[in-house]
Amino acid sequence: MATADRALCEFAAKLTRHNDEVAVSDLDVLREQGFEDRAIHDAVQVIGYFNYINRIAHGLGVEPEGWIWPWGRD
Repeated sequence: MATADRALCEFAAKLTRHNDEVAVSDLDVLREQGFEDRAIHDAVQVIGYFNYINRIAHGLGVEPEGWIWPWGRD
């Protein structure tokens, strides 16, 4: 995995699991990897949306569609 991809994934995990700990320094790490502010903004929007919609689905007991395979399945 490319360094920039890894940095973005680590940021997504932190925003998801420890959003209250995200700081400007986390954004600076992404900038150092070549992400512009617009790309960071878009990433935060997508990460936030997926977190939101998954919490809604889990909160309402929505079952995944039968045709969706779990991650890692061939």
